[in-house]
Amino acid sequence: MQLYLVTDEPACRGRDLFWVVEEAVRGGVTMVQLREKSLGTRAFVDRAIRLKALLKPYNVPLIINDRVDVALASDADGVHIGQSDLPYETVRALLPPGKIIGLSAETKEHVREAENWELTYLALSPLYATPSKTDHAEPWGLAGLQWVRANSRHPLVVIGGLNGENTAEAIENGADGIAVISAICSAESPRTAAYQLKNTIQNALNKIV
Repeated sequence: MQLYLVTDEPACRGRDLFWVVEEAVRGGVTMVQLREKSLGTRAFVDRAIRLKALLKPYNVPLIINDRVDVALASDADGVHIGQSDLPYETVRALLPPGKIIGLSAETKEHVREAENWELTYLALSPLYATPSKTDHAEPWGLAGLQWVRANSRHPLVVIGGLNGENTAEAIENGADGIAVISAICSAESPRTAAYQLKNTIQNALNKIV
């Protein structure tokens, strides 16, 4: 969960999505979420199956955004759900035991509610303002992150505006990992970008220890 890549084909700047993902994994990405808002179900499943096969030799889990049916059809490692997706209880009932469930949290009420659930991780969205995602509540900021760390039992991932300049402060203020889109997908070298971010995360974690 330390370095979590969320895919976005437009952010890849015309380059092959699978190439970008593999380069990122070679650089240090530890989890990949396939996020597709416009693909039909069959094409989404096909893409998920292909991506799972690509990630398997690297032992990197594949998470499907929103779509439990696609996760089941592709035997992905888990799903990530937002506040407007299927309820947690339904997702838990549909998925086989051992599958990853991640949940977005945009407000303190979301965080409190999530305490009742067995989540693999809670994703604070967004930590900072970002052009990649505009349909969200106010950014959490570092003070918000500190509050969540003090009030949540779940591992925390932060998403939204993360880059090489602010990743360390996110980890130092309570995040267990970061999720990024453009910081890797749009980078000239996705592998180098991932390597540098992973290094920053490790250095920040070492300071905490």
